[in-house]
Formats: sequence, structure tokens, C-alpha cells
Amino acid sequence: MRASKLGHAVLKVRSLEASVPFYRDVLGLKEVARYGSQMAFFSCGDNHHDLALLEIGMQAVSPVSSQVGLYHLAFKVGDTLDELRACRDHLAAHGVAIAGQADHRVSQALYCHDPDGIMIELYVDADPAIWRDDPAAVAHVGKLAL
Repeated sequence: MRASKLGHAVLKVRSLEASVPFYRDVLGLKEVARYGSQMAFFSCGDNHHDLALLEIGMQAVSPVSSQVGLYHLAFKVGDTLDELRACRDHLAAHGVAIAGQADHRVSQALYCHDPDGIMIELYVDADPAIWRDDPAAVAHVGKLAL
């Protein structure tokens, strides 16, 4: 057996009312379905769904960096630094703070948090010629000046 690709992720959130607008209106994912008042499903465009949100209630605690679990979820937002700059400006227009930015050689990225504190990476890919013959390039973290 060999897994062939990552199909989708399900995130636990406090409130769909707070989280759906972030993923739909800020990140631009298409909301494709609801399961009652408990779940919302989103697609980036090519799959039936790429992400689902499961509401678990306002009593839920925020993610803690010292706990095992998801570190971040990454979404490709284009292919150029100009598109990443436009993404930065779009986040600012929606009041979303940039938590960091990095040059990973294989990609350039911005980081922010969703309403529940889950880290989101928004990235543009580098030319595959940069990393195709150097798989170790994926482990690079450098400064990114936008």
C-alpha cells in the first residue's frame, strides 16, 4: 500500500460563524457544502473538497505550540512575488495580521492565523528547476523581503 496524495484536512474550530468568513472571504476558498450546523466543506477548485471545518464550541482551547498536532496548513496563492505581495495587501485589507514571512527556496511564504489561532501559510512556488535536482532544498528557511 502507498498513499498517493493528501486528499483533504478537517480542522476543529470554535465557531463556524467566525471561521467560515475567514476561509471563504479572506482565503477565497469555495464553500461547497454544509453538514447541518456542525460542519462546512471547502474546495480550492479541483477537488470535491480540500478542507472541512468541524465546530466544537466556544469552550475549546487554542492550539499550543508545545503540543503534538498540526503546525500549519499551507495554501498556494500564485506563482510570483507580485502575487504574494497582493496576498499580503489583501490580508491587510481584511484586518489579518502577518505573523511572519520566509524564503524556503522551494517557495516564498507569508504566515497568518485563522480566528482560532491555527497557523496558515500562504505561498508561491519557486521554479522547479531550483529544487528538482536538490530535494534537500525543501529544508531551507531564509529571510524574505517583500
